Amino acid sequence: MSQKKAYTAEFKEAAVKLAVESEQSVNQTARELGVNVNTLHTWIAKYHRQQSTEGDGKVGEQHLYEELKQLRRENARLKEERELLKKAAAFFAKESR
Repeated sequence: MSQKKAYTAEFKEAAVKLAVESEQSVNQTARELGVNVNTLHTWIAKYHRQQSTEGDGKVGEQHLYEELKQLRRENARLKEERELLKKAAAFFAKESR
């Protein structure tokens, strides 16, 4: 069974930066650093998740607020359409009798 290597946070950060900013592929970067390719991909994904959540909290909150407003407007519109369709269905059901 293979043992896991312990990498420092600085090494991981430098590896991710090199993999993301260099012209070479992630696979090539991993080989040059002596790191498993899947491990490097995991570090990159974790880095991107951290970057998206560490951004300005106000921007994230603002984005969620705007999305909520948009979803509420869409929900109200869909409810109106549903009610209109119910009335139309009832009207045409009477006409076909």
